[in-house]
Amino acid sequence: MDSLTQIVLGAAVGEAILGKKIGNKAMLYGAIAGTIPDLDVLATHFTDTVSALEVHRGFTHSILFSVLFAPILAFIVTKYEKHKNFKDWSWLFFWAFITHPILDAHTTWGTQLFWPLDIRLAFKSAFVIDPLYTLPFLVFLILAMFQKRTTKKRQLYNNLGLIISSSYLVITLILKGISYQTFTKELNSQNVEYLNIKTKPSPLNTILWTANVETKDAFLIGHSSFFDKNPIQFSRYPKNHHLLGNLINHKKTQRMIAISKGWYTINKIKNTLYFNDLRFGTLSIKPNAQNFVFKYKIEIDSKGIPHFIEEPKDKQDAKKLLSELWLRIKGN
Repeated sequence: MDSLTQIVLGAAVGEAILGKKIGNKAMLYGAIAGTIPDLDVLATHFTDTVSALEVHRGFTHSILFSVLFAPILAFIVTKYEKHKNFKDWSWLFFWAFITHPILDAHTTWGTQLFWPLDIRLAFKSAFVIDPLYTLPFLVFLILAMFQKRTTKKRQLYNNLGLIISSSYLVITLILKGISYQTFTKELNSQNVEYLNIKTKPSPLNTILWTANVETKDAFLIGHSSFFDKNPIQFSRYPKNHHLLGNLINHKKTQRMIAISKGWYTINKIKNTLYFNDLRFGTLSIKPNAQNFVFKYKIEIDSKGIPHFIEEPKDKQDAKKLLSELWLRIKGN
């Protein structure tokens, strides 16, 4: 999830663990701890694109990281804070660390909670930025912040934030199940033979859902709002995996394919190959849009080694997407 959401979650967890004893400092340390797992993004400055993608939401988002680093930070903090209880601080850091990847597991990218095991949890039930999750949570956290640390009202506000936000995540899983049924029924009614289907919410909401559908030689992308009255339209994207030629056997290409879980297409523009990660769709919900969220230019060096360079996103596409979403959410 986005940084603000992780800060709010970390602060609320910190308050729940240690708020009665140290007040707002518990929120502060929880907020800091809640952002630490995302420091893995710094890998982009020290390694190539493929390696950075593999590292993202890996070790720092694992149970192992939480277990190892919680006591380390607890030891450091007890050296200068008045509250010297090592166990209290260890619990605060552990729960602030571990709730971060658990929340991330609800997004499309998912997280390697069980690292070093090659298991990525991705429920795909919440978008990386979801105001319905974050804003009520933030309001209750602020209300708690201005109460005395020993009052029942402070605990009530913080608990309400945690309960409402967690309940919303459960609801997103239910909505995902409903949307899945809608998509599969529509595919069957259109006599589409498919191999696999993945559903996820569209940006900033859980009313409009997107389905990625794999067929023999192409992927289909469709959108469905709970307010729809007409059949779903699916856009078709040929796989074009053959365009990779012998590059498909290269280790780096295989690593990219593994990262995308096989949900990728290849297109060729002016003798240059592009790798499109379809898991995140396009920056438009219009039919047959080509502005993929994650698109990588494949540059081949003199030794025949492919290098994947992420294409920059057009800010105008993001602005257009917001207006498209508003119209599409209201139904087709």
